[in-house]
Amino acid sequence: MTAARRDVLILGGTQWVGRALAAEALRRGHRVTCLARGMAGAVADGATLVVADRTAPDAYAAVAGRAWDVVIDVARDASFAQPAAEALAASAGHWTFISSGAAYARQDEPGADEAAALLDPAPTPYGAAKSAIEAAYRAALGGRLLIARAGLIGGPGDATCRTGYYVARAARDDAPMLVPDVGDAPLQLLDARDLAAWILSAAERGLAGAFNAVGDRTTVGAFLAASRAIAGHRGAAVAVPGAWLAAHGVADWDGPESLPVWLADPAWSACLDRSNAAAVREGLRRRPLDETLRDLLVWERAEGLDRKRAAGLSAARERELIAAWGAPSSTCGSGSRGI
Repeated sequence: MTAARRDVLILGGTQWVGRALAAEALRRGHRVTCLARGMAGAVADGATLVVADRTAPDAYAAVAGRAWDVVIDVARDASFAQPAAEALAASAGHWTFISSGAAYARQDEPGADEAAALLDPAPTPYGAAKSAIEAAYRAALGGRLLIARAGLIGGPGDATCRTGYYVARAARDDAPMLVPDVGDAPLQLLDARDLAAWILSAAERGLAGAFNAVGDRTTVGAFLAASRAIAGHRGAAVAVPGAWLAAHGVADWDGPESLPVWLADPAWSACLDRSNAAAVREGLRRRPLDETLRDLLVWERAEGLDRKRAAGLSAARERELIAAWGAPSSTCGSGSRGI
């Protein structure tokens, strides 16, 4: 932390990670302005909201005439980058773009670092759009640009419902719990609060370059076991192969009626198995997984364990799937099959 007070502009800031960035900047005593449509939620207490639509020609008019010590962009729309750079780059002291590991051309190389090739820039899909935004900002900002290539982000406030699904499900009841039978698959989870803290620290000291801002490697099995243990789930875990889940319409990764955080496609087998060594050398803190899950459970309880979720199975769908699989001969306890 530094005592110098900064003027921080967040392009976004009304959703989960953006709000975490604003809250961390405010905690450090900085002045924070968030430019957003204001439709996704409120800004952090103490931040100033400038309402603007980034698709509009005058999107940055209200903030362009001012010097900003720190600019942070969380965009996923490639068309936003060039106008933002044209309006703000000349007056920005330091710029951070939160990119994604999806920007890499390959997702099946365990331990790959930042030297791995990127996708060709394009408006879509998501990974190519992130690559395009990186390219636009590199051209405009040079040595003032920090690129944080995030992976799976978790923690309280996770509106995607991915990282909190299993701990919430385990806390809901002790009935048999359906899980993917992929215990040894790699997983890296970084708490959004740790991502925000690292980005603010990096911006305060002018760190530039591209970094994999990802958590330490663990496995899906360890993540599931920790989720069940923290929630005190005493029932069985029903570990079902991915092919069977797919055949019964259960998606991987995210979405309604899915089983989140694992990936069925072998081409994505190492997307949660990247090197974070460079970011760690530059001070990236990774709190223990159990701490993130405990805090997640508190937040999940406050949101409602029985609510309709953006990711994860409903109770009725889970019971239906377990019945179809045949739970009596297919259940396992917390120590078997890596769950």
